Amino acid sequence: MHITWQMALKEFMFTKEAEGTATSTLRGYRYHITAFFDEHGEKWPDIPKLKRAVVAHFASLRASSPAHYNLRRAYLKAFCAWCVQEGYLDQNPVQIPKRKDEGACRNIDGETLERLLALPNQQTYAGRRDYALMLLQLDTGIRPGEALQLTPADICWDALEIHVPSTVAKTRTSRVVVMSPQTSKALRRLMALRPDDWGDDVPLFASANGRPLPSNEWSHKLAEYSRKLGVKVTPYMLRHTSAIMFLRGGGNVFALQRQLGHSSLVMTKRYVHLADEDLHKQHAIASPVAQLLPSRTRARRA
Repeated sequence: MHITWQMALKEFMFTKEAEGTATSTLRGYRYHITAFFDEHGEKWPDIPKLKRAVVAHFASLRASSPAHYNLRRAYLKAFCAWCVQEGYLDQNPVQIPKRKDEGACRNIDGETLERLLALPNQQTYAGRRDYALMLLQLDTGIRPGEALQLTPADICWDALEIHVPSTVAKTRTSRVVVMSPQTSKALRRLMALRPDDWGDDVPLFASANGRPLPSNEWSHKLAEYSRKLGVKVTPYMLRHTSAIMFLRGGGNVFALQRQLGHSSLVMTKRYVHLADEDLHKQHAIASPVAQLLPSRTRARRA
């Protein structure tokens, strides 16, 4: 029986789902793999033709960001590698290299943050939810997709901690993030507006009707606030800003790694590359030579 790419993809998705792959990752696999084969499906399973198709497909994506380019490449390469393993393809046609990604950190300045936090109308449920979610992201650096899946049961109020379950964490590894008393207070005020009939399964940052708030909806909400600010703000910019402000405040890079949920320091170290003015400030504080040879009043000329 001839296996079509559609049949292979269906089987691949079942396999990934059984492995416990995150829902957002499953959506990414389906979307990007389908996008490639909708354009080049007639070349399946001819390897030489597929190789040329891969080169053409990714050549058309050169204008996209390295992160987007590499993500699409990773999805397609993983699928084709699985097809080789299952005997549906003779070899993996995705042989193009990754693009170098410097991983520029997109942070928000303090004045803009203050203006942003003043925008939500906290007399309404939606406004109080938006304010609390902004604070949580800024305070902990939690990924937006993780924050939106939290439930009240994940909060340890006395310890000022939030448990990110493995089923929620992007890395599928549970972790604990620490929050400030100010963020805890905002979350308590949000909880005070929850209807009595909302059960424990209703997310902490639910929509007004008690349903989960989709990630794209949170992006749209921040886009609305951005228009009022005149400055672009995205959910991941809040995460990046949290990391940079944590380091500027003297936070330890290993603690930041745990807070952000990075599996290695490679990702976390991106935030260590601060702006030049920050390097000057840090050097003025911690210069080894300045510690060994404290500055003295310059000697007068005879």
